[in-house]
Amino acid sequence: MLRPVPDTDGAPFWEYAAQGELRVQACAACGEPRFPPRPCCPHCQSFDSEWRPVSGRGRVWSYVVAHPPLLPDYAAQAPYNVVVVELDEAPRIRLVGNLVTGAGQPLGSFPVENLRIGVRVRAVFHDGLVQWVPERS
Repeated sequence: MLRPVPDTDGAPFWEYAAQGELRVQACAACGEPRFPPRPCCPHCQSFDSEWRPVSGRGRVWSYVVAHPPLLPDYAAQAPYNVVVVELDEAPRIRLVGNLVTGAGQPLGSFPVENLRIGVRVRAVFHDGLVQWVPERS
């Protein structure tokens, strides 16, 4: 499995994810959430930031289904989805991940034919990574 390579600004995101918590960086001066993490607020130019917890609920904003040819580590798991999720609390924040049937399930576990823009999802965590599962009605 390919692992993220955290940079200084994004390291807290992965540290919280490893603890099963979804947090996003926000400006400590104006309160604007931002992703990807960066040192300076694009709205007020403050360098003060904090990491705010979010519910992990959102909707599929966009998606793609990956098919070979792919990187060797992923080719055996194809086809699988990659979703862009718009967070409920911060609609301008969109996180990338995979929609699966449960935490730790294989990348291709969610049926591609059921994937639609607008599907309600929630974050789950497995091995320090954020995954997405359909929200139960």
